[in-house]
Amino acid sequence: MQRYVKISVTTAVVLAAVVLVAVKYWAYVANPWTRDGQVRANVIEVAARVSGPVISLPIKDNQFVKAGDLLFEIDPRTFEAAVREAKANFDRTVDELTSLDRQIEGAKASVKQYEAAIEQAKSQVTSAQAEIEEKQKEYDRLSILLSKGDTPQQRFDIGARDRAVAIANEQEAQSVLLEAQAALMQAQANLKSAIAQRGEIGETNPKLRAARAALETAQLNLEFTQVRASVDGYVTNLQLRVGSQAVANQPILALVDSASFWVDAYFRETWVEEIKPGDRVAITLMSYPDTVLTGVVDSLGWGIAQSDGSTGSQLLPSISPTFEWIRLAQRIPVRIDLDDLPEGIELRVGTTASVLVMTGAESQNGALPPPAPTILQ
Repeated sequence: MQRYVKISVTTAVVLAAVVLVAVKYWAYVANPWTRDGQVRANVIEVAARVSGPVISLPIKDNQFVKAGDLLFEIDPRTFEAAVREAKANFDRTVDELTSLDRQIEGAKASVKQYEAAIEQAKSQVTSAQAEIEEKQKEYDRLSILLSKGDTPQQRFDIGARDRAVAIANEQEAQSVLLEAQAALMQAQANLKSAIAQRGEIGETNPKLRAARAALETAQLNLEFTQVRASVDGYVTNLQLRVGSQAVANQPILALVDSASFWVDAYFRETWVEEIKPGDRVAITLMSYPDTVLTGVVDSLGWGIAQSDGSTGSQLLPSISPTFEWIRLAQRIPVRIDLDDLPEGIELRVGTTASVLVMTGAESQNGALPPPAPTILQ
């Protein structure tokens, strides 16, 4: 009889313990839960913008750096020389444009000078033509008088000479006008050429813009010799050494953004219907098995890659054989944003997490379940 009492008591204690454990961990049975979770963060692949040997490396592996801290420096001497060359080219361009400005002003002055000369030459031609007309009338009058014997031969000869002189003066004035017109055309051509060489006036001038852009590029390349952290984060797996050759636009070290941690949890597709953005989440890290982290569901993935149907041998689709009565549920990624971390918790990319999503009314309840049982982590 005493033996049966002991068995009954033992059985009752075990059942009570089982019930207590079941109640304690009921949330892990009644809600979507997975131990296929992973800590993620934005990993920035730091690359140099210019090529050259590394001369300074003030950081070490796994060091925390702040945004703006120097990560490494490339030998700047080549780029300093490029800046000096670009500055000299810029100054030369400014001098050339200034010289062309003077040429334009000189050409404009020449155009005005020859325009005035043409007006003067036209005036002289007009005056010479008027004189010819007057001398021609006098010559005609003297010819009539000479034929009648009313004027001496000497007077007629003087009239003929004056007429010839007036004609010669008119021809000379015409020649001067033609020369002035030719000089004006040449001056106008020189002005157009100088304006074409000069280009636009002011900051929009193509030559000036090209020289300034080349100088800015050289200055930027010099700045790029110092590579700085773009965010607060952790330098990870540093393989770079002083003397190594940095190659432009090729990643050279990794920087984990300390402000970007989240958790990706992969739930069976049978649970997806119950999970909603905004649901509260309890997370247990394998590295901190006794601490529950909190967060909320940010979003659910909209697709996963399929292995069946990919191109295989002879360009035929590759299909894996399956048993018709066994259907494996696919895993859908769920992104979880983390709340503030408890004291002493440090997240590391790639570490394992067990994730429980509190659905329905439980998501609104302030109480959180205990950490996932160690056997389930």
